[in-house]
Amino acid sequence: MKHYILAFFLFLSFQAYNQQPDFLVKPYLQIGKSPSPESLQLLWHAAVSNDAWLVEYKSIRGNEWIRSENQTSSKIAVAGVDPFAVYSDSFIGLEPGSTFMYRVSKNGRVVFSAEAKALKSPEQSYRVAISGDMGAGSNTAKRIAFEINKAKPDMVAIAGDIVYNRGLLSEYRTKFWPVYNKDDADTLGAPLMRSIPFVAAVGNHDALGRDLNAYPEALAYYYFWDQPMNGPNGKEGGAFVPALVGSDINKKAFYDAAGDKYPRMTNFSFDQGNAHWTVLDSNPYVDWNDSTLRDWVAKDLAAAANATWRIVLFHHPGFNSSRAHYEQQQMRLIAPILENGKVDIVFAGHVHNYQRTYPMLFKPDNLGNQLVAGANNIKIGKTVNGRWTLDKKFDGKRHTKPKGVIYITTGAGGQGLYNPEQQKDTDSWQKFTVKFVSTVHSFTIMDVEGNTLILRQVNIDGKGVDTIKITK
Repeated sequence: MKHYILAFFLFLSFQAYNQQPDFLVKPYLQIGKSPSPESLQLLWHAAVSNDAWLVEYKSIRGNEWIRSENQTSSKIAVAGVDPFAVYSDSFIGLEPGSTFMYRVSKNGRVVFSAEAKALKSPEQSYRVAISGDMGAGSNTAKRIAFEINKAKPDMVAIAGDIVYNRGLLSEYRTKFWPVYNKDDADTLGAPLMRSIPFVAAVGNHDALGRDLNAYPEALAYYYFWDQPMNGPNGKEGGAFVPALVGSDINKKAFYDAAGDKYPRMTNFSFDQGNAHWTVLDSNPYVDWNDSTLRDWVAKDLAAAANATWRIVLFHHPGFNSSRAHYEQQQMRLIAPILENGKVDIVFAGHVHNYQRTYPMLFKPDNLGNQLVAGANNIKIGKTVNGRWTLDKKFDGKRHTKPKGVIYITTGAGGQGLYNPEQQKDTDSWQKFTVKFVSTVHSFTIMDVEGNTLILRQVNIDGKGVDTIKITK
């Protein structure tokens, strides 16, 4: 009898093992360390095991599957979370802008398949969706994801605060992947990430938490994103990388899991279509008076002189009319660098509404040394006074050639809205603000075709709340 009972329990254990999910996080696309219209990275999360994984892909018109030969994996084993692996594989030799099919097999069995889009070449038109503060897991964030999916962009750019509230591994699992890599598109989310690449700048909720004793699973950005590492290599405790706090054990677990992505993967650049993107860490621990980072931004933009469009993405807006976070002005310090680099548009989040400035030039009067302290006397930003010059002739309709940089705040991606009372109170706006929408959640769509760029702000119901055209 005992043998039958033992056999029964062994059978149940075998069944339970076979019912384990193939993925902890299903496959999703990234631009990788060396972005190209001919390549993309595919990442997925699964239990640590000896399973044999295989990725294959082919053009949508092709008959022959190509086997990827570039698989890597990294083990994540931080305190409080069961160890797991992040797998990565490459798609190479893609036709720029094409739709292709891919499938993932585990131990010889296909367990996932999807269609995806390659990045665009400089000659091709393209569409990008941009939004900040998207990782709340709220009903509004889910509806925004659904509307982004309906817009069919070629890429999504996140202007910081990727996940709330502390950038934790567990928060990605509950608030991010289920919304942006959902199996079906509806008002609860959409299968975006498996079909188009996302890129992201870090926000305060992603990168300010540096106490690995209190939160060993913090800074999960470095585990889950595969983005270029062509920015300056800062050192902990230096001008733009704050020191980690934690035991030797917790620090080692983090370093092992993050690998060479830490700390470099917060300032980088890449090309999509005929646009050059510069992505920056705007958190208040960054010293923008430091020559290393300033010089890198200037050289990066100078090297992009042949790009038709130059776009900058970061989290904290330098030019913001909201009462919320108005004093966090540290990114004004690099306005002259952006102007010299002929930047067209700067996208930011942090402030949970939509704002657009006139095309503008700005000359700082100081170096931003007046620190602004928040709760527990933690530094949250700097005030930066200065003089601005506004191009009020530009209207984005008849007059479409701006003189200066246009600053867009697009932080209404899912968190509670800031300052709805200011939308109609134009007297409360700063003189550089021309559009202010704070009573509805929204996101930005950027359509580019050659020398013409159209920006639309789309609300949670899919209706436009602002549109401008820029030409060169």
